[in-house]
Parts: sequence; C-alpha cells; structure tokens
Amino acid sequence: MAEATAGAGEQRASPYAWYVLGILFVVYVLNFIDRQVIAILAEEIKRDLRLKDEDLGFLYGTAFGVFYALFGIPLGRLADTWHRVRLMTVGLALWSAMTALSGFSRTGGELAAARIGVGVGEATASPAAYSLISDHFPKRLRATALSIYSAGLYVGGGVSLFLGGMVVQNWNRAFPAGGPLGLVGWQAAFLVVGLPGLLVALWIATLREPVRGLVEGLPAPPPHPAPFRAFAAELLTILPPLTLIGAWQGGARALFVNLAVLAGVAALVTLLIALGEPAPQWIAVGTGVYAVFSWGSALRRRDPATFALIVGTPAFVCTVVAYGLIAFLAYAANFWAAPYALRVLGETPAHAGLWLGSSGALAGFLGVTIGGLVADRLRRRNPAGRLIVVLAGATLPVPFLIGAFTAGDVWVFYPSLFLAGLTASGALGAAAATTQDLVLPRMRGAATATFFIGTTLLGLALGPYAAGRISTLSGSLSIGMLSLLAVVPVTVACAVAAYRLVPAAEATREARAAAVE
Repeated sequence: MAEATAGAGEQRASPYAWYVLGILFVVYVLNFIDRQVIAILAEEIKRDLRLKDEDLGFLYGTAFGVFYALFGIPLGRLADTWHRVRLMTVGLALWSAMTALSGFSRTGGELAAARIGVGVGEATASPAAYSLISDHFPKRLRATALSIYSAGLYVGGGVSLFLGGMVVQNWNRAFPAGGPLGLVGWQAAFLVVGLPGLLVALWIATLREPVRGLVEGLPAPPPHPAPFRAFAAELLTILPPLTLIGAWQGGARALFVNLAVLAGVAALVTLLIALGEPAPQWIAVGTGVYAVFSWGSALRRRDPATFALIVGTPAFVCTVVAYGLIAFLAYAANFWAAPYALRVLGETPAHAGLWLGSSGALAGFLGVTIGGLVADRLRRRNPAGRLIVVLAGATLPVPFLIGAFTAGDVWVFYPSLFLAGLTASGALGAAAATTQDLVLPRMRGAATATFFIGTTLLGLALGPYAAGRISTLSGSLSIGMLSLLAVVPVTVACAVAAYRLVPAAEATREARAAAVE
C-alpha cells in the first residue's frame, strides 16, 4: 500500500500517484460535463418547458447546488472514515444515471428532481478526490496536483458545451418532430453525456486506497469502527427535518437555538416570497442555510477540534468566502454565456458550443494549472503567498466580463470570455490548497466539503439565479450579469483578510486542535 504514495518525508510523488491523478482528472471532467451541459441546452429547455430565465438559473444552480452542498458535508465526513475509492465509484454511477434520466424530463419539476440527484451524486467526488490527492502528493506539490485535478472543471465544461451543442443541433435536424421514444435534441444530449460515466465508474473501482497521512510522515489513524453509522449520525445534523433529532440529542438549549434559527430562516424566506421572489429558489436556499447551521452546531459539540480548525478559524472562513464569491461570478458567466451567444448574438448551438467549449476549456486549463504553479512558488517564500493568486482571481476578470456581456459582436465576446476565464480560474487550486493546509489529515474530507459550501451556496446556488432573476425583471441579460460585479469589493476584502490571517493559523493548527480535544 505504501508504494501508492510518496514515501514519508519525500518531496516527490510516485508514478502511481500521477496515474491516480490522471484518473481523478477524467472523473472531474465527467463531473462538469454532466453539470454544465444544461447551459447549451437552456434556450431549448426554456422554450419546451415554458420557463423563465430565473427558472433556468434555479435549475442550473440552486436545484443542483443546494443539495450538492447539503450532502457534501456528510459525504465529506464519510470520505474521512471510509474507503474513498469506493465512495467515488458509487457517487459517479449515481450522478451519471441521474444525468441520463434528465433526458426523460417532461416538466421543470421533473428536471429539477433529476438535477437534485446529480447534485447528491457529485457531492461524493471532490471530498474523496481532494483527500486522495493530499495523501498521494507532498505538501510542496499539493497545489499543483489539486490544480491539475481542478482543471477537469474547465475541460468538462468545455466538452459539455461542444458535445451538447452538436448533439442538440444534429438530433433536431435529423428528427424535427422528435426521435426515438419521442425525445427531442436537448433530451438526447442528456443521455449522450450521462451514460459513459457508468463505464468510468468501473475504472475508478480498480484504484488502491493510500494510507492517510503517510506522505507527511504522520502516524496512520486507526480504521473507523462504524463509518456508516457515523454517516447516518451526520445526516441527523444536516438533513431537515432530521436536524431536529440531532439538535435534541445535544440537549434542550441546543434544540431551542436550532428552532430559533429555523424560525428566523423561515420568516425571512416567507418575507422574500411575499415580496414576489420565486418560492422554490428561496425555500431551497433557506433549507441549505439552516442545514449548514445545524451541522456546524453539531460539529462543535461532537468534534471540537475539526470545528476549531474549520468553522472556528477566520483564515479558513475568509478563504472560503473569497473563493465562493469568485465562483459567484464565474458560475453565472459560465452558464449565461451560451444563452447570450444564442439570444443576443444570433449564434447556432453547434457554433456557440464549439467556440465557448474550446476556448473555455483552454482558458480554464491554462489558468488553473498556471495558477497552481504560481501559488506553490509563492507559498515557498511566503506562507500566505497562495492568497495573492486568489486576490488576482477576484480582480483581473472584471474588465473582461464587462467586455463580454456588453459585446455586440462574437469576435469581442469570445476573446473577452477567454480572458475572463483565464484570469479567474487560477484562484481555485490556490484557495483549495490553502484550506487543506489549515487542517489535519483526518479532517480533509470535511474541510473539502466546507470549501465547496462556499462554491455552491454562495457561488452556484446564487450567482446564476441572481443574473437570471435580474434579467427577467430588467429584460436584459447583460444587465443581469453585470449587476453581479457589486460583490467584487467584498471578495477583495475577504482575500486580504485571509492573507493576513493564514500564516498564524497554519503555524498553530496542531496546538489549537490539541487544546480542544
């Protein structure tokens, strides 16, 4: 087993570690193909299912993102206690099947249910992958390895647009009245991108499980005696209404606080709905906020060391919020770029998919890989050096986003989007590696799940919806997108705060964990 990792104390990774990284990269490509393909299909889905822009933002972002975040926490804990390779195998099979089932949707509600299933399945991937990568690669290569893995995000997103656009256009040309089983182009596209994941799941199952902490010379933790019992207990802390049982187990005071927060969230959601906001969006977001609070409260009682190094560490929280707000803009731009090209610039699905897919994949791959390499170099000279890359990802894309979503010509639109993606994507590996360095090896799955709360509840669940909602109200997709730039000052403030706080937080992580255990 030890040969699967770099040896303790070594500063290089084994060939098997790079092989594992390559397979995990393929999984992440599939992850984002299944997640992102809805963007190029959005205009046809909108027409066939009679939806609004805000509904499209809900389907792409909120329906997927809230449940991705909600289940990511217990599944992240399961990644810390169980066989990570098996967890990823099951998750890949689930989300691939649910993507294929999306092709049989006849209503917006059915498609939303399938998207929820995709979100639950995909919640297994990154907690397991981040933990596996961190146990295969030494600290000095960790941001590079995580950045290469994360590049699958952009490659998958690019392939999804190209493949989805090609399938929908050719299918509709071949079957203008509907093809086999009555499926139209966008439905066929879901089947085409979903089914291959079932085969890749068999490949994942062949990987070996590395020894936790060996790459850092740390003693291996003993196997967890009952990982699924712990997983079920974790569900009681985050899955409403089971959260009330979890709170009750913490005593009368814990239950009272939980009920008070639930009442406050419910009141705020009711107010938003009364003001005319769509009920599904804010019920889902409110559920996510309440669920995360319930989990955090339970974590503080049951595992104070993990709570102290994650939720109780301002450096960790600021890093998560900073990258979450970068994702807020990035997810919105990634989703609405295709509808903008089709609706405003008059592009065809196949042509828009080719240009958006290829340029997006190249920009993301280059940006996240270069960003990881630069972040690791800066980290060697400065414990907070990786946060410089995060700060760059918050500010450099702004003029390019403005150029893209005010463009009246494709030759302004596509280059602007390429540069926006290139400059924004570098922050991902830097932010992810920073959060991994702030926790102990046994906490990496939970840390990864918490990191993705920022990218989902802040980024995915709010960004695409907010742009769509403002587009619906204003009648302008350009206004909808550009209004999101109001978050940039908050992003910069969080990145600067993290830069100042990270060195001390990392230097004291073992002592702070020991103090509360």
